[in-house]
Amino acid sequence: MDIAADAPKRQGDAPGRPPLQAPRIRVLHFVTGGFSGGATQVALALVRAAAQGGPVDPLLVLRRKRHGDVSRIRELEREGVPLAVVPGWSHLATIVALVRLCRRVRPQVLVAHGFSEHLWGRYAGLLAGVPALVHVEHNTRERYTAWRRAQTRWLAARSARIVGCADDVRQVLLDMGMPADRTIVIPNGITLAPFLPARSLDWASREAAIVMVARFSKQKDQRTLVQALALLRQQGLRPPLRLVGDGKTRDAVEALARELGLDDGQVQFLGLRRDVPALMMQHQIFVLSTHYEGMPLVLLEGMAAGCAVVGSDVPGVHGVIRHGEDGLLVPPADPAAMAQALAGLLREPQRAAALAARACQRAHAEFGRELMNQRYETLCLELANQTAGAAHA
Repeated sequence: MDIAADAPKRQGDAPGRPPLQAPRIRVLHFVTGGFSGGATQVALALVRAAAQGGPVDPLLVLRRKRHGDVSRIRELEREGVPLAVVPGWSHLATIVALVRLCRRVRPQVLVAHGFSEHLWGRYAGLLAGVPALVHVEHNTRERYTAWRRAQTRWLAARSARIVGCADDVRQVLLDMGMPADRTIVIPNGITLAPFLPARSLDWASREAAIVMVARFSKQKDQRTLVQALALLRQQGLRPPLRLVGDGKTRDAVEALARELGLDDGQVQFLGLRRDVPALMMQHQIFVLSTHYEGMPLVLLEGMAAGCAVVGSDVPGVHGVIRHGEDGLLVPPADPAAMAQALAGLLREPQRAAALAARACQRAHAEFGRELMNQRYETLCLELANQTAGAAHA
């Protein structure tokens, strides 16, 4: 376990001494140790950025998953990411370990990402006396029981800020009873550097093929996309489809492809890939077929990759795609509508290229990770200053 070092001491500004420097504030980001979700990706990105220097001294704390990827944790340790892992076999064990860690590290701000980690993280923060607690919600639909919704409202009254990763998410939070004056939006962002070549790629150099990158789960809807492909065959269109990811529903989707006669190589299941940016930039069309989202990072990546993007018209997606301007929205779980949208893009490559170009331009202008990092840093500094002022009042 790598714990963030003590903040540097202030030095006087007497002649011959270094200029006065403010101490760095300690910020702890607590999130699930599963690496497939956006919450972990965002928390990791924020810690990596702060670890490069600046006013924030970060620590990433992962809640161990029963079937978690230990190799990823080892990889982060070798990379030098300030990191700690707490047990996840029970909620009580998680809270106890996190309380001990907070008392040792003494963060000024604890940022708890995602459901249900935001509950256990904030309980631990309260018990450890962390001055400022932040809840970050990353999705528009979670498994909230009445009891957990009540806990969330109780903790909100004791939290400095509640953050939604998109306007749709903030509205869900407000509908749950979160305080409007402390519930804000900080949009997700992506690392743009791997997608820079997309801005100069010729459309004709891309394959007229479709790619979807998502874990196989009940939330995602690869089934509708596969069914749409079967409908396209009836129209004489046979675009290759590459499905990237893994998960519990993959076997069922593979069985559906066989049932529809699409197991002749047209539909390819690529599993987990570490070259997603390059893979996206080889394709003309990116699809996110889903039942709900928060602010999907992979959709932002598809736009930044210069693909013509198609997304299900659901919360979290319709807040990103501007239909007919930089992408297309289709009704959820509607194979016929999905097939119609894809057929239009395949048959009208100039229109598809124009949509893709506008999506690429917007993603590179509005969805960079640097802007997200800056907004979280500003929030943490503001909260740390407020709590410091209150302590000295």
